[in-house]
Order: sequence, then structure tokens, then C-alpha cells
Amino acid sequence: MRHVAKVRLYNKPRVTARIPGSGFGVVKFNRVLVRGGRANDLPGVGYSLVRGVYDFSPHFGKKKSRSFYGVPRPDSPNKHIRRKVRLKAAQVR
Repeated sequence: MRHVAKVRLYNKPRVTARIPGSGFGVVKFNRVLVRGGRANDLPGVGYSLVRGVYDFSPHFGKKKSRSFYGVPRPDSPNKHIRRKVRLKAAQVR
């Protein structure tokens, strides 16, 4: 169920690397950067791919979402006041 890729390296014949994050657009013949770091739950996988380098995009399918609950984006920065600032304003009064 985990996402892995078989990568051909210059100094080794072929290694299996873990694909981190959710969603990916890596296909055959893409260039990727491989780093060490084994996955504990994947036997035989001792490498991971690095997002945002070469053809492995950092935000595949990422939307400009606010939260899971559908909170709309504020119209202006003054409309959304952080809780810390709100509490300080209440103490001053």
C-alpha cells in the first residue's frame, strides 16, 4: 500500500526508494534525487526520494485550502484577527 519507486543509480544497479507525501506525478524516466533514510515499515527499502528537486514536484495536487471544514478565505487582513491579538485588546479595555 505504500508508494515506492525502483530507481536506477549510477553507482548501484537498482534500488527501491520510498515516495514521501501524499500524491505524486513520478513516472518512468523522470529524474529524481535519492537520499538515505530507510522506512521502518517497508522491508528492503533503504532510500527516500526528495520532493521539489528535478522532476519530482513539491506540491502535486495541492489546493489553496483553508481547512477541512470549508472556512472561506478572508476578504481583507483586518477581517481575520488572531486570537492572541483579540485577547490583548480585551485586556486593555
